[in-house]
Amino acid sequence: MRIRSTVTATALATCLALALTACGQSGAGGSKGEKDTKDLTVGIAMPTKSSERWIADGKNMVSSLKKFGYKTTLQYGEDDPDQQVSQIENMITQGVDALVIAAIDGRALANVLQQAADAKIPVISYDRLILGSPNVDYYASFDNEKVGELQGGYLVDKLGLKDGSKKGPFNVELFAGSNDDNNTRYFFQGAMNVLQPYIDKKQLVVKSGQTRLNQVTTLRWDGGTAQKRMDDLLTSSYSKDRVDAVLSPYDGISIGILSALKSDDYGSKSKPLPIVTGQDAEVASVKSIIAGEQTQTVYKDTRQLAEVAAKMVNALFDGKKPEVNDTKTYNNEKKVVPAYLLDPVNVDKTNYQSVLVDSGYIKASDLN
Repeated sequence: MRIRSTVTATALATCLALALTACGQSGAGGSKGEKDTKDLTVGIAMPTKSSERWIADGKNMVSSLKKFGYKTTLQYGEDDPDQQVSQIENMITQGVDALVIAAIDGRALANVLQQAADAKIPVISYDRLILGSPNVDYYASFDNEKVGELQGGYLVDKLGLKDGSKKGPFNVELFAGSNDDNNTRYFFQGAMNVLQPYIDKKQLVVKSGQTRLNQVTTLRWDGGTAQKRMDDLLTSSYSKDRVDAVLSPYDGISIGILSALKSDDYGSKSKPLPIVTGQDAEVASVKSIIAGEQTQTVYKDTRQLAEVAAKMVNALFDGKKPEVNDTKTYNNEKKVVPAYLLDPVNVDKTNYQSVLVDSGYIKASDLN
């Protein structure tokens, strides 16, 4: 009996050692904890399917993560912060190994991210910085302040103020994104960095007087909300004067603004449309640019953004530090979140073909 017990104990020890060795290996050749690459799942939480841009982001994230061999679960919160929280809670319960989150409300996720931290699930904040939580590991986005600078700079350039060919004054109205999206502040700040000196010199005039961020936000980036506000501005401030330019932070808002303007006879021969900016290069807005309505959009290649986020996840699974290029800018009120920022690109009628179509971002047939 003693000899048999000794042999059994030795065999068990050998099996245990072999099992532990196997657990430290992964299909991708890196250390992935106790799972093979093929068993790792990434939870992806996106804001809404009502925006063409976010549908593309979701598809791109799934595709980029699958290239590394990871499984994915993709959920859309349909602009309901409570629904997004519930979706993330379910992902945590289901045992996802990482989370990539584009927040609907940047301040609504602190409790659920504590659950993720307790479960040792890393979190990548995708495009929109998650606020008020120390449990955000990395941030993948674009240079958001530069987006606003491109929009503001485009207005100044097309009005002839930049090169001094015209002095103004020109009437401009300002729109901003949703007040619960941290990016809104960066977009608006970037634009005002460019526009404010011309406002101070009265070369640009905001006839409504609405120049503070809290006066010009558009909840949930909703085009209908923007259309109603533009209607109100035209009625209250432009019964005798015309609007020369509109700072719009996003294509969906731009479409709403243009609808209000066209209802007030803008776009006719006697009343040309103002310069209207945008962001995200959505197909409807690119068509509008081609038609001579919306003037500009800021292109952000979401294919590249998804690749950046996927590489961050892969590095974390491999026990490495993800590549970042900004460790100072993005303070979420609990910590400075290390970030990788991509460059946005100005697009208008002169370059949409080379930037958007030739790169394969938009199909030419979609613009017919």
